[in-house]
Amino acid sequence: KMLKGKTAIVTGGVRGIGKAIALALVEKGVNVALCYRGNEEAAKITQEEIEKLQGNVILFKGDVKDSSFAKEVIEATKERFASIDILVNNAGITKDKLILRMNQEDFTDVIDTNLTGSFNFLKACGEVMVKQRYGRIINLSSIVGINGNPGQSNYSASKAGIIGLTKSAAKELGRRGITVNAIAPGFIETDMTDILNEAQKAELLKGIPIGRVGTSKDIASLAVFLASEEAGYITGQVIGVDGGM
Repeated sequence: KMLKGKTAIVTGGVRGIGKAIALALVEKGVNVALCYRGNEEAAKITQEEIEKLQGNVILFKGDVKDSSFAKEVIEATKERFASIDILVNNAGITKDKLILRMNQEDFTDVIDTNLTGSFNFLKACGEVMVKQRYGRIINLSSIVGINGNPGQSNYSASKAGIIGLTKSAAKELGRRGITVNAIAPGFIETDMTDILNEAQKAELLKGIPIGRVGTSKDIASLAVFLASEEAGYITGQVIGVDGGM
């Protein structure tokens, strides 16, 4: 009930983890603004699902690495819903290659989307939240941002960067009633992990004490908690949701 009537922006919000977080927030009575880059079909389906739940939703199509897109989303969302209480920086891409085969564009594309994109939205939302003296910012990092992963130097670097961004922002914004935390998912069933074959999945499962792959809902339930009043004294943290990997 504490979240009812609040407003959240979720980047990469029309599928996978972002969508699961958006739906979980809508179930708590939160208005949502969802950003997506290109998947019109997924956007339409997500919008319909939210409307079925009697939720308020607005969609924005654009690229998070463009700071003017972030400003546009924040202005339009504030105009529609009066406040912005929660930001979930979830938009992310992968371009996996071994370092010696990776070109500069593969590296910078992933950094620009995942890390600079998070900065763009954090800054634009931060300006609104500072005036409100209230806000909950949740950044999606990854276990590979902590442990690294072969073939993912670009992705790992972007997710490690998000940890540094989270910790610094938490120190800057805490006095204004704004918390900033990062979630570090482990192996989660999403479109991104569907590309692995059964043998690869079986190998990964050996390293997960809980003995199963995570779901988007496992991430969403933590995001909802971090967005809540109860989490008001938790900030600057990186919380792993990885089955004990």
